Amino acid sequence: MKPSSLLSLCSRWIAVSTLWAVAAAAHNDLVLKSTPTLSFETTALVRLLEECNYNRAGVKIRDYAEIIPDYMTELDGQRLFFLASDPEHFAQTFPPRTLYTDIASLGKIDAAFSIFDLYQTRVEERVSWILNELKKEVDLTTHDTFVIDRAKAPWPADRAEGDALWGKRLKFEIIQEMLNQKSAEDAKQSVRKRYERMLKNLEEIESSDVVEMFLSTIARMYDPHSTYFSADTFEDFSIQLRLQLVGIGAVLAIEDDCCVVKEIITGGPADLSKQLHPNDKIISVSQGEAEPLELMGLKLRKIVERIRGEKGSQLKLVIQPADATDPSARREIVLTRDVVNLNSARARAAIFDVPDAAWKLAPIGVITLPGFYGFDPAEGGEKSSAAKDVAELLHQLQQTGIRGLVLDLRQNGGGLVSEAIDVAGLFIKQGPILQVKNYYGEVKVDSDENPAVEYTGPLAVLVSKFSASASEIVAGALQNYGRAIVVGDSSTHGKGSVQVPMELRNLNTGANRDEKMGAVKITIQKFYLPNGQSTQLKGVIPDIVLPSIDDYLPIGETTLPHALVWDEIPSTKFDGKPLDARVVTPLRLASAARQAKLEEFTYLNKTIAWFKTKQEQKSVSLNFEERQHVKEADKQFRKAMDREKTCLEKTSFAYREFRLGALKTAVPPPEPAKKTDSDSAPDEDDEIPLPDNGEQFAKMDIHLRETLRILSDALEMGRKRERWASDHAPLTAAKGT
Repeated sequence: MKPSSLLSLCSRWIAVSTLWAVAAAAHNDLVLKSTPTLSFETTALVRLLEECNYNRAGVKIRDYAEIIPDYMTELDGQRLFFLASDPEHFAQTFPPRTLYTDIASLGKIDAAFSIFDLYQTRVEERVSWILNELKKEVDLTTHDTFVIDRAKAPWPADRAEGDALWGKRLKFEIIQEMLNQKSAEDAKQSVRKRYERMLKNLEEIESSDVVEMFLSTIARMYDPHSTYFSADTFEDFSIQLRLQLVGIGAVLAIEDDCCVVKEIITGGPADLSKQLHPNDKIISVSQGEAEPLELMGLKLRKIVERIRGEKGSQLKLVIQPADATDPSARREIVLTRDVVNLNSARARAAIFDVPDAAWKLAPIGVITLPGFYGFDPAEGGEKSSAAKDVAELLHQLQQTGIRGLVLDLRQNGGGLVSEAIDVAGLFIKQGPILQVKNYYGEVKVDSDENPAVEYTGPLAVLVSKFSASASEIVAGALQNYGRAIVVGDSSTHGKGSVQVPMELRNLNTGANRDEKMGAVKITIQKFYLPNGQSTQLKGVIPDIVLPSIDDYLPIGETTLPHALVWDEIPSTKFDGKPLDARVVTPLRLASAARQAKLEEFTYLNKTIAWFKTKQEQKSVSLNFEERQHVKEADKQFRKAMDREKTCLEKTSFAYREFRLGALKTAVPPPEPAKKTDSDSAPDEDDEIPLPDNGEQFAKMDIHLRETLRILSDALEMGRKRERWASDHAPLTAAKGT
C-alpha cells in the first residue's frame, strides 16, 4: 500500500478514546505460536508506525535494541524473576538489525515467545522456591531493609543474589499481612495463596496476550500512546464505544506486575462512589462470598474479564490507595456494576458566598466540567453537549447575579476537541483556539466562529495534573487571550497529541472478511495553542500555583517513557495577549500572603511534607516491631490532622448548588459520614488525611477556596480604575465583545 493510502486511512479514524479497560473471551491456546494472520499484522504494524506515526523519524533500526529490555520489563516490572544474564543473552540472540528484519519484513516474533518461555520457567522455579521457604521459620527481628520499588533496579546478578532478594521480599510481604492484624502463620498462608494463584494466572496466558504485549512494546518506542490491540481486545474496544459494557467505570493498566487505576470515568460507579481514585492499586477482587482473587501476575484482559459483570451486581475490591504512605495499607471497597450514567457526567454548578476585604459577601459561580462530551440518545443519555450545558449553566448563574466565575477542570481528562473549542468560545469573541500540526509540518487552525460571548465577567480556570488533552486546550487558550487567570497544580497533565485507531483488516485486501484481526492506535498529530506553544509534556503552567500533593505523585506525561518532546510553532493571529503583569503580580502576591498565614495552608503543607517524606523513603524495615512503631506514629499524625481538618471545616463558604434545568435550594456543605467501628480498622488507617481537593464542593477544598478568594481580589481591583492594566476590568472580556 502506498504511503498516501496509509495517510488517507490515518485521516479517517480520528477522535476516539478508551473509556475503561476491556477483555475478551479466551481461546485456550495450549501452545504459544504465531499464525499467518499474526505475521501480516506484525509487518503492517511496523509499516503504519513508519509511515503514519508523528514520531516516525525518531525511531531507527538501532533503537530496536530497546525492545528486548522493554518487553522483559513488561513481564517482570519489579526486576525479580529474570537474571542479569538473561537480557544479555537475548540481546546477542536478537541483535537490532536481525530483530528489525524478523519483525518488519518477515512478520516473525520469535523473540517474544522465547523471552516469555524463559519468563515462565523463571516464575515456576521461583514460586517452587517460595513455597518451600514458607515452610521455614521467618526471622522478623533483624534490622535488614527492603527496597520497595525495584522498577529501575538491576536484575539479580545470579541465582544466589536472587535468593537473597526474595528472602527479603517474603519477609516484606509477611509483615504487610501481619500489619493488617494477621498472625504470622495466617500471613504466610496468604502469601502462599498469592503465589499459587500467580502460577495459575501464568497458565491462563494465551498467545494473543504475549503478542499484544510485544507488539505494543514496539509501538511505544515511538510514543507512550501508540499501541496494538489484539482482535479480541479491539472487538471489545468497539463495543465499549457504544457504551454497552457493564463495569465499574475505570481505565486499568498493568504497571510493575500490579493492576493500577489510570483513570476514573465520570458518571461511572467508581466515580459516583468516590471510593476509587487514579493510581490506586487493585490487589484482589471478589464477588459475593467467593474467596478474593489475587491479581498479581494476571494479565489485564483477564483482570477486566473478572471485574466486568451483570448490571446491579456487586464487586468487592481490595485496594492499596495511591496516597497511602505505608505499603501495607489496604482498604476493601464495594462497587455496584453499572453502565456509565451519562447524565451524571454532565456539567454542574454552584454559587459560593465569598467574603471580600470588607467582609461583604460576593456571589461567585463555579462550573465543574468533568469532560468535553457530546451525548446522543442512542448512546444511553439525553441529547446534550458540554458547550450547550455550560452555556445553560452560565445563563442560570448570571440570572442570579454572580460577580465572578470559576471554571473547574481539575478532573477533566479531555474528550471531543470540537466541544473544547465551543466551550472556550463562550468566553471570547471568535478567534483561533487550537493549532494542530502533522508530521509534514502542515498546520491546521481550529477557531471559534461564534462572535457571541456568553459570559464577560471575571473568570478563573482551576486545573490540576489530571487536567489533560482538551481541557489543556481550553485552559491554555483562555490564558493566551488573557481572558482568565489559571490557578492550580504546578502544571497540567501534558498530553498534547492526537491518536487514531486503525483496523488492520483494512490494509489486507486479500483477507477473509470473517476472520477477526487486530488494530493499531497511532499518534498522528500534536496540539498547539494559539501562541504556538505545545501543550505536550509541559502542559499549561498556571499563573498562580498552589501547593499540591499531585506534584509528588507519578502523574503526567513526563512520567511516561518515550514521551514526545515539547516544542513550539509560529503563533497564529488572534486578538488577545496574556494577562498583564500588573494584574497577575498583585493577585499572586495576595495569594502568597494568604498561603503564608492561613491555617488551611499550614494544614495542607504539613500533609504534603509528610507525604513527600514518606515517598522519599525508598526502603522499609524488615523488623516487625519497628514497622509497628512507624505505623503507630503515622496513626497519631493522622489523628492530629483529622482534628485540624474538623476545625477548619467550620470556615467553609456557604453555597447553593445548581443542576441543569433547575435551581436547588440553598444547602450547607455535606456533613462527613459518621465513623463506625470498622472505620478504625487497621486497613483504613494507612492514608494521609489529604484535603478533598478533587471532590465536588467538599468542605476542605482548599484549591477551590483559594481560587474564589483570588477572584474576590480581582473584583476589588476592578473597583479601582487606576489599577486596571487595560480598558476593561481585570479578568473580564475586552470592551466591544
